[in-house]
Amino acid sequence: MPEYQTFEHDVLVIGAGGAGLRAAIEASAAGVSVGVVCKSLLGKAHTVMAEGGVAAALANVDERDNWKVHFADTMRGGQYLNNWRMAELHAKEAPDRVRELEAWGALFDRTKDGRILQRNFGGHKYPRLAHVGDRTGLEMIRTLQDHGVHRGIDVHMECTVITLLKDGDRVVGAFGYDRERGRFRLFKAKAVVLATGGIGRAYKITSNSWEYTGDGQALAYHAGAELMDMEFVQFHPTGMVWPPSVQGILVTEGVRGEGGVLQNKEGKRFMFDDIPELYKNQTADNPEEGWRYCQGDKEARRPPELLTRDHVARCIVREIKAGRGSAHGGVFLDISWIKEKIPKAAEHIKKKLPSMYHQFKQLADIDITQEPMEVGPTTHYIMGGVRVDGDTQMSTVPGLFAAGEVAAGLHGANRLGGNSLSDLLVFGQRAGKFAAQFAKEHGAGQINVAQLEQAAQHALEPFGRNETNGEGPYQIQHALQEMMQDLVGIVRKEDEMLRALEGLQKLRKRGGQVAVPGNREYNPGWHTALDLDNLLTVSEAIARAAVERKESRGAHFREDYPNKDAAAGKFNIVVRKGTDGSMQVRRQPLSEMPAELKQVVEDMK
Repeated sequence: MPEYQTFEHDVLVIGAGGAGLRAAIEASAAGVSVGVVCKSLLGKAHTVMAEGGVAAALANVDERDNWKVHFADTMRGGQYLNNWRMAELHAKEAPDRVRELEAWGALFDRTKDGRILQRNFGGHKYPRLAHVGDRTGLEMIRTLQDHGVHRGIDVHMECTVITLLKDGDRVVGAFGYDRERGRFRLFKAKAVVLATGGIGRAYKITSNSWEYTGDGQALAYHAGAELMDMEFVQFHPTGMVWPPSVQGILVTEGVRGEGGVLQNKEGKRFMFDDIPELYKNQTADNPEEGWRYCQGDKEARRPPELLTRDHVARCIVREIKAGRGSAHGGVFLDISWIKEKIPKAAEHIKKKLPSMYHQFKQLADIDITQEPMEVGPTTHYIMGGVRVDGDTQMSTVPGLFAAGEVAAGLHGANRLGGNSLSDLLVFGQRAGKFAAQFAKEHGAGQINVAQLEQAAQHALEPFGRNETNGEGPYQIQHALQEMMQDLVGIVRKEDEMLRALEGLQKLRKRGGQVAVPGNREYNPGWHTALDLDNLLTVSEAIARAAVERKESRGAHFREDYPNKDAAAGKFNIVVRKGTDGSMQVRRQPLSEMPAELKQVVEDMK
């Protein structure tokens, strides 16, 4: 076997965000050796960009909240395509996971009597998001890292995994390279947990950082695992629009939760014009009632700005297309208006939304305590991902687990804000627990030398191509992002998506000829070339699943099928790699929800 730097762990966790760290902590607590691989530096996980809070039915602000209400909200938000078992476990276990985080040192904002403070968020019936100003994700990562570092977990920073290794049906390790020197690394493991996050870099406008190239979804797909719900891509309603250098950077939903309002260029709060029937009895009829809700009035109904993200994003797009948008192609989000309501409003805003204040002041020279922000939809999150078992988080490939954004099931057709952070904690813990259990029950597998050599050869191919004939990877990535934004974006049509699928095949051919100058050390062009296959794989999965779902539901809106189809609400769309290498799509019927959970949903209506 070629001599590669080799590491052996019982459990290998790929990804060091909230889900990866929580999985690593849990696996280590079970007494197995754990290694964590992260594409960037430890602490730079995308979890730090989750600002608004972590959803858990602690009932600290409104005593009427409980796991049943949270479960019903999650199912309703997901348009009932959720894995009901995951939604049940999530609602029941999230409060314990938040209290656990607090016990490990997380410093949450407090109520007057000293309990964890909770705020309103879109789609949640009661104030449910435990938060640390608007820096909740950062506090979560800090706490998990501090707790995890004492457990003796090995961390491999700035390392990219390019393939999973199999012995028969089961996963037995991973093969990758260190991004600094370009040296190949072999990771032997009895179980692997994928916690690599999302796919945002498949789109032109995104809140996601450069790491989000669909690595985990593509690794699982090529290893034979099934992907599910890939058509459901969430476009967060509010990303920065101006200046262009910060286009897409996230503006937390917490701004709206604290009373921020959406207005068109005429100064009209357009969200009052389109309230879905499903939410009519929960949504305020007038601005005054919405404001009282944001201030904690338990009798008031929520403002329409706090409807689900898919709906708010489409309303913003409608205003922009109708010519009522801002000068730079967005709409206005105004929190400064509360100076009419609150003494010392500027200090209040800076205290509640410190990151947003500094973000706009430093990047756009806008003082959000005095003037509106220009915002518009930005690719933010994918509800789809690796199809996993609801209890164990194991994929359809033995020994391969997934947690966090890379896994599908919990969120159905649309994720509620704040559910991502509780998802990381609940299912990161479960993935770590059951991966450790699998590792204890199964010995180390055999490493196939041919797999290693093939992966290494494929990774080095861009260096062997003639630069004058080959194309650079950045041009192909840019073309892919433009095409996905234009043809498989917020509003979709069959003919456009079929054009995208044709375009993806052409881009795949171009990607097969990509040429990279220089050598393996410190070469971002090479890294981008290796990311291309992952981006093309997840983009094809999104487009094929979106063509198959001939209705509009949640984050998937089709102009040619603008209504929900009752029959389509009874299945998930699953994608897997065929024996001939082609991408195969099938409909997976939803499993029957138990009678007691059906009753919970009915009672909460």
